[in-house]
Amino acid sequence: MEIKIYDEPFDPWKEVQGHQCSAQGMAGKFGATNIFIGTMRDFNEGEDIKGMTLEHYPGMTEKQLERIVAEAVRQWPIIDALVVHRVGDILPNDPIVLVAVWTSHRGDAFDASRFIMEALKTRAPFWKKELLKSQAERWLVKNTDGYI
Repeated sequence: MEIKIYDEPFDPWKEVQGHQCSAQGMAGKFGATNIFIGTMRDFNEGEDIKGMTLEHYPGMTEKQLERIVAEAVRQWPIIDALVVHRVGDILPNDPIVLVAVWTSHRGDAFDASRFIMEALKTRAPFWKKELLKSQAERWLVKNTDGYI
């Protein structure tokens, strides 16, 4: 299980490939890999968005993400998981989050991945400030899926 926080752009496909290739003893053990990639969109709450700054609490964020993955491991037979999250200045179309889950069967992979992503959105300490095309800025107190 691996958690990564980047303050620079990342390639989610390279992250998955690199993790899978370096995971000792995983070859032949999994039958399903579920991958979720969240990217920044250029609109929110009826406004055009030019960019975003995503802040986190170093140390605390990683610990919370580790707890979330540990919860998922207790609920599903996860072979491995990778969570990568971006912080800092982000532009539309930039990947923000990657959740990858390896299991024996697809149902467990889907369910565990969704659990991790939903818990991340509601429990991990991230704060978003959007830069609107009008040049105004706003801190988000909720997102379209729930509260930040």
